[in-house]
Amino acid sequence: MTIPNYQVLMLPVLKLIATGHETIPSCLEPLRSEFAISENEFEELLPSGKQTVLANRAHWARNYMSQAGLVEPIKRGHYRLTQEGEALLANPPQGLNADYLKRYDRFLEFLQRSSTTQNDNSNDAKNADSKSEASTPEDLMAKSHREIEALLRNDLLEAVLSVSPARFEQLIVDLLVAMGYGGGDSSMGKSIGKSGDGGIDGVINEDALGLDAVYVQAKRYDPSNKVGRPDIQKFVGSLTGESATKGVFVTTSAFSREAQDYISRVQQRIVLIDGEMLARLMIQHGVGVRARAQYVIRSIDEDYFPERET
Repeated sequence: MTIPNYQVLMLPVLKLIATGHETIPSCLEPLRSEFAISENEFEELLPSGKQTVLANRAHWARNYMSQAGLVEPIKRGHYRLTQEGEALLANPPQGLNADYLKRYDRFLEFLQRSSTTQNDNSNDAKNADSKSEASTPEDLMAKSHREIEALLRNDLLEAVLSVSPARFEQLIVDLLVAMGYGGGDSSMGKSIGKSGDGGIDGVINEDALGLDAVYVQAKRYDPSNKVGRPDIQKFVGSLTGESATKGVFVTTSAFSREAQDYISRVQQRIVLIDGEMLARLMIQHGVGVRARAQYVIRSIDEDYFPERET
């Protein structure tokens, strides 16, 4: 039997997670038995040679179900069912696929985040499959790339939440250096990494003498716990104590409306980076990610084939 696609694997993976298989690697042998996958198929690798086809499809199945809110992380790489997932298994459908997941608002929001424009609405997401029939191969590749990056952003935040507070502070300093602060020189940035830091978690010197610096505050909060105005006020007070004029406040969650409004009224120039922006910047500047595969699209070189003179 050929290896099932990721949609066929969704319901079996969900059932395995429900029975205590918290990781995808632990699901592979049971999936192999359930679908009578041969030894050669079980060991078949992706073109990149870094992951088996079955593991890749099982990860995609889990990832899509995570976006729908059926499973949630316990810790890095370990998952359990949510209440929605338990409710689904209490009265399971005959099959689970991407179309079925569109009945969950969280999944529709994911489709919107990975869509071409910010103006797509839920109806656009629900009709995405019909639109794909008129898409060119390059359109489909671009759409798939956006979906992969949307899922990667989610995985990145999950990974960031699993590190220690000190490691998170260093990660933010590494990111700012990668973005060009301090001239891109890692020696120009440092994390404070200690309690009683007065609300300052890192410093990036913009010049060799440290005459101009960017101060960093990093809050590793659960996505449901927004950074409020009091946290921002403490940070502003810390900047004032350092006679600093520039600051970057980074969180893995989001900022309340009051916090955003307050920033616009302070003298210091402070940039707020929420979890979504943090993940995007990490991908853009290659922090915590690496290239897994590359696909090159080639076209005719018109300069190589000049028109024949008549």
